[in-house]
Amino acid sequence: MADIKVVATNRKAYHDYFIVETYEAGIVLTGTEIKSVRASRVSLREGYVLPKDGELWLMNVHIAPYEHGGIWDHDPKRPRKLLLHRREIDKLLGKVRERGYTIIPLRMYLKRNRAKVEIALVKGKRKYDKREAIARRDEERRMRHEWKERHR
Repeated sequence: MADIKVVATNRKAYHDYFIVETYEAGIVLTGTEIKSVRASRVSLREGYVLPKDGELWLMNVHIAPYEHGGIWDHDPKRPRKLLLHRREIDKLLGKVRERGYTIIPLRMYLKRNRAKVEIALVKGKRKYDKREAIARRDEERRMRHEWKERHR
């Protein structure tokens, strides 16, 4: 696990969604895109995964243009194909057809110099779920603080 370099994370996803399952997917990139990924110039914030023709496509993920790319630069938000095993794709497609499930990217990382995306099958949180999570986090923070004060 020491040869993994996390390039970008989608922290907002943990606040907005219940994460049901996670998968590791390869991603098809051009030469200038992989150079930008290695420079950690990636944003996953508005990204999502779109099933199309039995394949999964990473949409709306911003990979900044490579500074020294010149005329070979890429479109920053172009659709990018994800590489998974057929049975994983079929399982995900079956779940997405169910009501309320979607697929989003959680993080992008380099593993043995190959770009990988951790995608998750998620279900959206309602407003009251988010408030409950914030209240729980605040309560845990308050309890840790009190415990620290007692054990000084």
